[in-house]
Amino acid sequence: MDHPVGIGEQPDGAATLDDMVHGNSLAGLRDAGRAAPTRIDSVIPANDWWSVKIFFEGFQLHFRWQARAGRRPLFNAPIPVQARRIARPSWDRTVPTKPRTKPPHERREDLMNAAERLFLDQGVASTTIEQITAGAGVAKGSFYLHFSSKEDVVGGLRQRFVATLLDTINAAVERRADGDWTGKLAAWATACGRGYAASARLHEIVFHDVPPPSLDGLADNILIDDLTRLLTDGGQAQAWPIADARFTAVFLFNALHGVGLDAAQTGRRDVIEPRIVEHCFRLVGLPAPAESAADESGI
Repeated sequence: MDHPVGIGEQPDGAATLDDMVHGNSLAGLRDAGRAAPTRIDSVIPANDWWSVKIFFEGFQLHFRWQARAGRRPLFNAPIPVQARRIARPSWDRTVPTKPRTKPPHERREDLMNAAERLFLDQGVASTTIEQITAGAGVAKGSFYLHFSSKEDVVGGLRQRFVATLLDTINAAVERRADGDWTGKLAAWATACGRGYAASARLHEIVFHDVPPPSLDGLADNILIDDLTRLLTDGGQAQAWPIADARFTAVFLFNALHGVGLDAAQTGRRDVIEPRIVEHCFRLVGLPAPAESAADESGI
């Protein structure tokens, strides 16, 4: 049975207030003026860490003052086990920081990815903004930080469609050796046709279900700009005789655009692809390729 510990008594494992002065442990509490010893756990609750901290910081000041005055400290009682095992309260522990939120451009991509899945599955008209935000794992209010409406999301998907297709085309062209202008042109035409054929459903949604505000894109877009540069560079290298690279690029782009979508609708891509390069070469004044354009394109 536990019993109070008197002055000078040092049970095994007990730590005294003298220990506390040297930073070894917390000290017990006893009023030297009282006849009966006092247990620290009867003065301060064992789970009240803050109160214990205040009490013993005060005692440390007392001991320093007594030492400077050449006096012996008044207290020399052991610390009860409960006081030595006090846990820091939850509010005093280090709180882990919350995971960093995604950058705005990543959150925008999440919303567009969710919208694209829903549009392909059920169409634009049947999709709600709540479904888009739920699919992206964001609050509804976050949607309006990036888009003003569903139609605005479609506009973002439209731009991404063209940019993704251009990246695919450029990757195919870059695989051709420097100076291989006919190979680069064949790669450009084949990759463009394949890109439209592979994403025909998404193209229908972002260009026909919700059409762009104007048809200017048929004559002015980043794909036409890129093809114009290729035709110009090839012309300067005397790979083909073209008088107007821009006009030829617009003409060729719209032909590839239509043929690629037609290949997806009719399921005749394998038949159409070789003819794409053949007609492309003829348009720039080159002889028809001897082998399959798909094989020569290096895609």
